[in-house]
Amino acid sequence: MPKIKLPTKSPHIDMTPMVDTFAVILIFLLLTSQMRSPEPADVDTPFSISEKPTPDFNMMTFLLAPDGKVFMNFDNGPDTLLKFRPKVLNEMGIRYGIEFTEKQLREFEKFPSSVGVPILQMKEFLDSEDAAIRKTFQTGIPMDSTDNQLSFWILYARQVNPNIQACIKGDSKTAFETVEKVLDVLQEKNVKRFNLITNLEAAKINLEEIQQ
Repeated sequence: MPKIKLPTKSPHIDMTPMVDTFAVILIFLLLTSQMRSPEPADVDTPFSISEKPTPDFNMMTFLLAPDGKVFMNFDNGPDTLLKFRPKVLNEMGIRYGIEFTEKQLREFEKFPSSVGVPILQMKEFLDSEDAAIRKTFQTGIPMDSTDNQLSFWILYARQVNPNIQACIKGDSKTAFETVEKVLDVLQEKNVKRFNLITNLEAAKINLEEIQQ
């Protein structure tokens, strides 16, 4: 008696739910992510072989431009509810007799890149919504002996966030005098340790040595 051969069917996988899920995730990321603004100065960092990643929080970063301008950036800490950035700006305002509005403090809090604005021009900088106009205020943080605003930024950043660490991002063509000034200010404020931001040097492979 011949065997009954059942018809074979190829399995069918419905990809529609997975595609819908990816679409929802993609839309969510596009709506919630924020493009990072470019830094106020182009900095070509030197190369190194260090693979240590830069921390995401508790960092104050000093951007040293080739023309000697110094900019500074710091975060809100591990929890954005701590609002370290507006607190630091508020302390600078008290120091220089400037009262910042709540809107200006919030604008400074969410500003995504380094700032190098003299404190007396900070209100105009924060009130402006034009990126080109804001750029004109980015003349670097004063470090003169008569008005060393950088030292006060460091002082209040450390008072508001005692866990903050220093990080220097300098151009390979930045004058040594600029680097020395920043280091002197850090030493003056008892910051003995700092990190250097560099580009990872590409590994050079010698094919002849490998073949041997």
